[in-house]
Amino acid sequence: MKNVILLGFLWAVQCAYGQQPYYNDVDLSLTGQDLYFELQSKIDISNNTFTYGDVRDALKITDEDPNNANNVLLIYGYNDTDGNCTTDRTRDEDDFGGLSCEYNREHVFARSNANPDMGDVSNGTTGIGADPHNLRASDQQMNNNKGSKKFAAGSGTAGNVGSGHWYPGDEWKGDVARMMMYMYTRYGDRCLPALNGVGSTQGSTQMLQVLLEWNAEDPVSEYEDQRNPYLETAYGNRNPFIDNPYLATLIWGGPAAEDRWNLLSVNDAVGDAFVVYPNPASEVVHIKVTGAFQPSSVVLYDTMGRIVLQRNLNTQQTTISLASFAEGIYLIELQNREMKVIKKVVIE
Repeated sequence: MKNVILLGFLWAVQCAYGQQPYYNDVDLSLTGQDLYFELQSKIDISNNTFTYGDVRDALKITDEDPNNANNVLLIYGYNDTDGNCTTDRTRDEDDFGGLSCEYNREHVFARSNANPDMGDVSNGTTGIGADPHNLRASDQQMNNNKGSKKFAAGSGTAGNVGSGHWYPGDEWKGDVARMMMYMYTRYGDRCLPALNGVGSTQGSTQMLQVLLEWNAEDPVSEYEDQRNPYLETAYGNRNPFIDNPYLATLIWGGPAAEDRWNLLSVNDAVGDAFVVYPNPASEVVHIKVTGAFQPSSVVLYDTMGRIVLQRNLNTQQTTISLASFAEGIYLIELQNREMKVIKKVVIE
């Protein structure tokens, strides 16, 4: 069997410390669309009897304030001392309802923005409208203020930005990004990121660049971490992008997010098996093999996992012309019968 070693942009195949057993049957050597569909197949398995009413009880566990077990944290909230309950960050877990200073269930991917939409919900609703990975505790007025506005870049606390868009707040932007990534992975084109957010997409993918930036800039918190263990039991699946935000980098590219499974640690001697220069590159890229590694072929992939160049390699150095390739991130793979080594190259 070949040893597959992925550098800088990919996973090492070896079992990683900290990886949840839930992913033991997932092929984490994949990237791009292949990994997207692998995760989609995994998280599609869930409890189809879980209801919107069940979410109310689940929030007391998944959204529990780590500093006060009697409270829940309120998404988009940021101030408990300004005398305005709309901006509250935390609230008694029993203050649930639709009145002033009560909290309710916020669909982070707005129900009406899905295509087709998620429809009306009641306590007996099951399916997409009751998916707890898309629901957070929110002050009812803050929830109303956000409505179905699409997410957009901003800074500071939550509120309106641009022409009728919504910034979730510095504390919550990573949470929102990972929830949007889950919804797109779970439900596909029905929950395209552009249906619930604005901005440029990453390369040829459907993922918004701003979500990839938020995922990298706002790491997973203790509060966010407590969601998956409970929901795996109660609902039957997990949000992979909470467990390891770097999965998003592997699928869609963009800025490197936190790799919580430490799968990028590889032997330095193998890591130096070849060098790529210049990087970033514009016209040509040179590949120089070092050490004892004797590759027999070189393959160039785009971030969708498609082969865009493949050739035999029988020298220690080769040059690839980049004239026919679009700007973006690519993966250079050198391999022989025993080993693959892959590195990232940026074409400008």
